[in-house]
Amino acid sequence: MKKHRQSGFTLVEIAIVLVIVGLMIGGLLTPLSMQLEQRKITETQKTMEDAREALTGFALRNGYLPCPAISASNGLEARDGNRCAGERRSGYLPWATLGLGKLDGWNHLFRYSVTPAFSDSGALFTLRTPRDITVATRDASGQLVAATGVNDIPAVIVSHGKNGYGASNELGGLIANAASNNSDERINAGSDTQFVSRYATDTATAPGGPFDDIVVWLSPNILYNRMVAAQKLP
Repeated sequence: MKKHRQSGFTLVEIAIVLVIVGLMIGGLLTPLSMQLEQRKITETQKTMEDAREALTGFALRNGYLPCPAISASNGLEARDGNRCAGERRSGYLPWATLGLGKLDGWNHLFRYSVTPAFSDSGALFTLRTPRDITVATRDASGQLVAATGVNDIPAVIVSHGKNGYGASNELGGLIANAASNNSDERINAGSDTQFVSRYATDTATAPGGPFDDIVVWLSPNILYNRMVAAQKLP
């Protein structure tokens, strides 16, 4: 009688196949996750560009810039008479006043800081009104240098990026800074007048540390040109 050999895979062969399939799936998921993250960055940058344009439009209509939002749940500007409530100059972007989305791509509230003289509705700013915000960057040698004129920016908008250090969630809960070497992100989280805009990196040893913040500022030159063209200035 002939013996029939049973066909099939051995446990070793099955294990090898599972490893190969796992590697293939991992190779597919990594580019997909990178694509999703890049989409969040692009969407956030687009919203911030829209916010900058909305700030210019607000100034063209009113002659001054809006105050920060009332709270995490109320996106109207916190104005008390001619000035910002409590003389506040930094807080959440007033998304409802500007007609914008509330959150960045990682569901964090946008941060906003405005030079007080530019948000004063009782003494409208002029071409000679001083600004007090500076944006810095890192040069090729890693040194922190000014990216804008010193004390030259009327207003700035910040997304604290994927890690969210220094940001607030939709309910206003502050996201703690879990790192200790991200000095540039700490500047963005802790200052009302000094900000850093530079390349994104996860490298802990990079000058200024890991960084994923996105910073957009309102150029005084563009703002003034638009207002002069609309005969709102001088």
